[in-house]
Formats: sequence, structure tokens, C-alpha cells
Amino acid sequence: MKPELSSHFQKREPSVIRTAQIEFQKRQDGAEAVNVAIGNVSLPMHPAMVRRLADLQVQGSPFRDGAVRYTPTVGLEETRRAFRHIIASSGFPADHLYVQVTDGGSQAMELVIVGVCGDAGTGEKPLLIIDPTYTNYTAMAARLGRSVVSLQRTLQVDGRFTLPDRSRIEAIIRERRPGALLVIPYDNPSGQLYSRRQMLELAELCVRYNLWMASDEAYRELLYTGGETVSIWGISDREVAGIEGRRISVETSSKVWNACGLRIGALVTDNEDFHIRGVAEYTANLCPNAIGQYIFAGLAAESHEKLSRWYAQQRKYYKSMLTELVSRMEALLPGIIVSSPDASIYSVVDVRRIAPANFDAMNFVLYCAREGAVEIEGKRLTLLVAPMSGFYDLPAEANPGRTQMRIAYVQPPERMKLVPELFKGLLQGFLKRLEQVAPASAEVRR
Repeated sequence: MKPELSSHFQKREPSVIRTAQIEFQKRQDGAEAVNVAIGNVSLPMHPAMVRRLADLQVQGSPFRDGAVRYTPTVGLEETRRAFRHIIASSGFPADHLYVQVTDGGSQAMELVIVGVCGDAGTGEKPLLIIDPTYTNYTAMAARLGRSVVSLQRTLQVDGRFTLPDRSRIEAIIRERRPGALLVIPYDNPSGQLYSRRQMLELAELCVRYNLWMASDEAYRELLYTGGETVSIWGISDREVAGIEGRRISVETSSKVWNACGLRIGALVTDNEDFHIRGVAEYTANLCPNAIGQYIFAGLAAESHEKLSRWYAQQRKYYKSMLTELVSRMEALLPGIIVSSPDASIYSVVDVRRIAPANFDAMNFVLYCAREGAVEIEGKRLTLLVAPMSGFYDLPAEANPGRTQMRIAYVQPPERMKLVPELFKGLLQGFLKRLEQVAPASAEVRR
């Protein structure tokens, strides 16, 4: 006899953003993968962070003697100052904000859920999300014994996601009584930017129904429309009376700063009690990554002018790739739907108009990871993407993610140029496989 796993472990499957990579690692036929399933940025970090990385043992470094000690649970003061400095560089007042450094934005996400949501067993105070949303919020809520309630957006044929109207949002709030509303302004997974007007409307609802407003700002400043920077920190009592004191943001070094593996994030709030309790909860973790904090803290000394130039450089890099990939996908696969690339580093592709009724995105992802390949310039290549079903809090029969996949713009430009051709070739191979099982009601248009 062996001891039993918990019921949670027995049901747990890998995150949809890791599924393709896990399956591909089992493959032994020599094929090479272009991995755009996860937002694992391949660019170098900000120069100030690179300098800190190179100088871990120079005079003045806390690691010069080789010892790596615990930091305060709340994080190093210099690192906390860096996060406030970054928010201020986007034009928002930040001196009054409470900052708690965490092990990546992921730990900040967990603290938000623990701090504002009730026990799932009681059905009290779920986290209100707007689907599709970053899949790990739902996964972490399940891990923590909390629940989520979702509002659904719909991907239109023009690549725009429709937002739920105010009456629908209010109806769900009144029915389910959530503890907080989560918004991702520079949206993961869709790449759609929430406008300032939309943010203000959501803030008004949070005040009216006494909710926390949590904003995942991992991609702040990565917008490609030429408009103003959007942030929860751009909403004050002047615009929405009562919003101050209920604002929370999730921050990270991963995306704008190209430091995914550094695992440094922050939980920022203007509510002192939330901050105090959050730090108390995090004492169980002892402290965030000490070396990562020191590296990220190099940004605290950079001028706002230099940081603004960095933002412009990042936007220029991503915008060209986004524009080129979307237009190429639409040219190669007429009828495909690709979400509008306004912000962040993702696009959602939907094959519902060019695939048969028995198409399932997860099966397509597994086909690509396990056996699919396209020969390009003498190389056998495959493509790893993320099935969108895990980004919706919906049962399989009602889940629009069945025909949708997320693409992350994380490979170097020359590799990203391969994505449309790879996607088309792999999709054609997969559809031929489906035709052998059941007659297809649609096929890829050539």
C-alpha cells in the first residue's frame, strides 16, 4: 500500500502555458521547436540590472563575501524604492504607495487572492475575473481553496474582444458578491488594451459595491496605439471618489524588464492595513529572492528620462513583430481571426471559421508537441503554442478556447517570422489527421 495523494494533487494537470513544452521534451525524433507557448522573454535585461548581475562580488556588493542572507520579509528598501520609482516614471504619484517585494509576480498574485477572497467552501467573496484571463489566477485560487467567478468576453471576427456591458457586470456582482475585481489592462492573453474610460467604469463599480480593485500591471508601458499609459495608479479620488484605499497592483520584473527567471515581483497598494497583513502572511516565506532583489534595485538610480527611453525601445521592438505576424497569419490563412495587438506581448488566434467542428486546440497543441513537424530550410521544425481553454473559467462544451490558441512574442525576430508558416503547415497536417477520423466540415483555405 502507498499513501494517497491529496484530491487536489490527483486532479492537477500542468498549466496550459507549460503543456506543450512538457510534452515536447519527451520527443526523440530530433525536431526543433519554436516555443511561443509561454511569455519567456529572450531579450537582455535593462542595462542597470545587467551591471548589477555582473558586479555581484565587487566592492560595495552585499554578496562580496559569498554570503547570501535573508532580507527583511517586506524586501530591501532599495528594491521597494525601485518599484515606486518605476510607477512614478510612468507619470503617476507613488510616494504614498506601500510596496512588498515578492518572489515574482506569481507570489503577489497569490497574496491578492488570499487577502481579498473568502474560503471556496463557503462560496464567499470569490475573485471576479474577466475571461479570457491569465490562466494562473484560476489555478492559484484552486490551490489556495478560493474560488473565482467570471465574466466572458467574445472575440469578434475583426480581432477585437467585446467587453461585458455594465449591467451584466453589476448583475454578477450582486449575485455572487465577489471580494475583488481583477483587471489586466495590457491584457494577457488577448493583447487588447483597456482604455482609461473602461478602467474608470470598473473603478466606479468597485466603489459602488465595496470591492477591492486589483490590477495586474506586468505589461505597463507595452502599448502600441500611441495613447496614454493606463494604470490603476492613474485613477484617484478626483476621478472616482472612494477608489483610494482599495487599489492593489501586481508588479513584476519579468516582462518590461526582460527578467523572467529573476523571479522578482511586488504587491503594491495604497491601503496600509492590507500591506501590513500581506507582509505578515509573507513571513511564512521568510523573504523574497535576495540576489534578484539586488539586481532589480539597480533601476532605482535610473532617471525617469532614461526609463522612458527604455519603454520606447521595448515598444518599437515588439510593435514591428506584432504587426508583421498578424498580417502574415491573415495572408496565409484567410478566415483566421487574430486578436488586435494593442498591448502586451500576446495574440490570440482563432480557427473557428477555417477548422472542422471536431477541432480541439488542446489536441492540436499535443500533435505539434509530440509528432508534428514542417521542413523549413532543411530543418524539421514544430511550433509550441498554448491552448486557450485554460484561460476561460468555463466547462468544455461552452469554452470558446476549443478553437483558440495564444502566441507569445518571445522568440528573436528571425524566429518569430517562422511562426505563420509553421502554424499553417502544422494545422494542415493536423486537419488531415482529423479527416481520417471524421469527415471535415471545413478545411484550411489555401
